[in-house]
Amino acid sequence: MLKIIIDAMGGDNAPEEIVRGAVRAYRELGVEITLVGREEEVRACLKNEGCEDLEVVDARDVITMEDDPSTATRRKKDASMTVALNLLKDGKGDAVVSAGSTGALLTGATLIVKRIRGIRRAAMAPVLPAGEHGVMLIDCGANVECTPEYLLQFAYMGSFYAKKMMGCDSPRVGLLNVGTEDTKGGTLQHETFALLKTAADEGRIHFVGNIEGTDVFTGKVDVVVTDGFTGNVLLKGTEGVIKYMMKSLKGVFYKSTINKLAAAVLKKDLAEMKKSMDVNEVGGTAFIGISKPVVKAHGSSNAASFFAAIRQAKIFAESGIIEQIENNIDFMKIESEHA
Repeated sequence: MLKIIIDAMGGDNAPEEIVRGAVRAYRELGVEITLVGREEEVRACLKNEGCEDLEVVDARDVITMEDDPSTATRRKKDASMTVALNLLKDGKGDAVVSAGSTGALLTGATLIVKRIRGIRRAAMAPVLPAGEHGVMLIDCGANVECTPEYLLQFAYMGSFYAKKMMGCDSPRVGLLNVGTEDTKGGTLQHETFALLKTAADEGRIHFVGNIEGTDVFTGKVDVVVTDGFTGNVLLKGTEGVIKYMMKSLKGVFYKSTINKLAAAVLKKDLAEMKKSMDVNEVGGTAFIGISKPVVKAHGSSNAASFFAAIRQAKIFAESGIIEQIENNIDFMKIESEHA
């Protein structure tokens, strides 16, 4: 049975909502759970949930948003996040889920759990709402400055993830650019395009070429490859547009009595649309390229969102994606004769 290690003190609603989500996962997903945090606080939450038999590992410190992400896990050895990552490294569990500081978790995962051998940088890869399966954005902020080799590796890793986790038979990979023509973009895009085209010609990935921002949500691609700076701007812009759109829709439907009646008729459809755009439905973002599964849950996670993140970690751990990356690493290096 898989064991998921939980940073019980990370996030805005820790430990109450974290423990609630973990207890639900224990009851519904058939996984073992190890909760890491201040034992008395965690056990009090478990008692409230009527589930006191989960394993708790005491960790007295907490990494906060004020801590320097680049040094937090090194300085705070007894922090819940640090202890959780060390448990994963030592084989005491199969995956880690944390709603704590994104930067600290990524740095800690890289330094403690380590990257897959041959992978230059781990990437953050959220799945955004689009079409039947969603669309993966890789990278979305972990690597602000990238080389063509990084983007080549992101394309491979994203393709493997989309096939196993998103149900795409032949994931379509697009390179985010300022135009769809082969000659668009700067040096990074030109060199990356050539690498991805070669990989496609060899039948290793399904590269469909350059895509613009307007193509991301049209169902044209399953994986969007870009540097972390551009990806983060796209991600935050998308989140802002969704919030604005939902707020505007609400304003329209409350504008008059007739509109309110229309809203009542469309209530079910509107609820489904809202659900399809709800970050709580996905739960978190996988760190792809780390040697063991690490999932970053949303900092504002409630119990439902954190449960979804644990479910994602379980599927990730069972998927074989890490092994697939390891088996294809020779094709993901520019110095390799295959690339």
